Amino acid sequence: MPAMAAESERPRTRTASMCAAETARGTHSFKIAGHSLHKGLGVGNCIDSGTFSVGGHKWRIRYYPDGFKEESKEYVAVFLKIVSEGVDVRVIFDFRLVNQTTGLSSSVLSSSTVYSDAKRCWGIEKFMSRSKLEVPQFLRDDCLVIECDVTVIKKPIVEDIAIASDFEVQVPPSDMSETFGKFLDSKEIADVTFEVKGEVFHAHKAVLAIRSPVFMAELYGPMRDEGRTSINVEDMEPAVFRALLHFIYRDSLPSMDDLDGGDSEEMIKHLLVAADRYGLERMKLICESMLSKRLDVKSVATTLALADQHHCSKLKDSCIGFINSLNRMDDVLASQGYAHLKRACPDIFMDIWERAVKSRKI
Repeated sequence: MPAMAAESERPRTRTASMCAAETARGTHSFKIAGHSLHKGLGVGNCIDSGTFSVGGHKWRIRYYPDGFKEESKEYVAVFLKIVSEGVDVRVIFDFRLVNQTTGLSSSVLSSSTVYSDAKRCWGIEKFMSRSKLEVPQFLRDDCLVIECDVTVIKKPIVEDIAIASDFEVQVPPSDMSETFGKFLDSKEIADVTFEVKGEVFHAHKAVLAIRSPVFMAELYGPMRDEGRTSINVEDMEPAVFRALLHFIYRDSLPSMDDLDGGDSEEMIKHLLVAADRYGLERMKLICESMLSKRLDVKSVATTLALADQHHCSKLKDSCIGFINSLNRMDDVLASQGYAHLKRACPDIFMDIWERAVKSRKI
């Protein structure tokens, strides 16, 4: 009996495995110029896009301008066809119509299905009624643009994984950013203050200097004022400086959920200017990324001018690419921001036109 008790008290062997589903994603934009010329093609007849590759397979978008079947001929139909042979693959596809006034697109349907040699084409028989589709925002200059997101779900990979022993000490994730944030909020041992349009902010010289080369020069450089403990900040709003300090201490931007879309975009632009002013390259790139996702016809010209003035090469490329895509040039020229762009950054137009010419040659 004692021997059996000793056996039961021995540590049990523990193993673990993990099943991971790998995916490959891609988006294809299918532009149908001269849309009215394709009407009358006949029910069940389609227009195919060019062939594109996602996940090691070749695909085409199929567009039926006169309907897929007789009973649904009042609707245009859109399908995704696999061109590759000998397949058995699970796919999620998402069709969208591009609003050519705003440049934005909204999902019409997302579907998951399995493609095989027996079933090579799946899609939406009633994609949209022609009466809803043939409106200026979708059909501009007799041109329609359909986007398709394709996600290929590859066969799952099962692998062994290590597990923590019951006796292992678990280490929590780093809370450094949270600690530094509380340090800023508490104002403990603050040794410098900033006045921004009448509002006072307390901070710590060492933290500012470590994070910003501009603060390093201002607070510890040879030209510093030894006795100065209060600094006046000009040409900046208090909310922007508060967000700047938030980033310096927490390495993230504060939430902007309380701001409307337009106010939020303006705030990001002010933060980009502040980041450039104080040499905060990561903050500057974050702002560039956020602005590149908010581009529209009305604001792209002013965003491009801002990118040029503050040497934001990635944001500048995004703006020029947006302008040259889907024939948006005329809309941008008609926007209010165009006049400012032309006056402030005349050299940009040569870059825009050169890239437009190259893209058309391609």
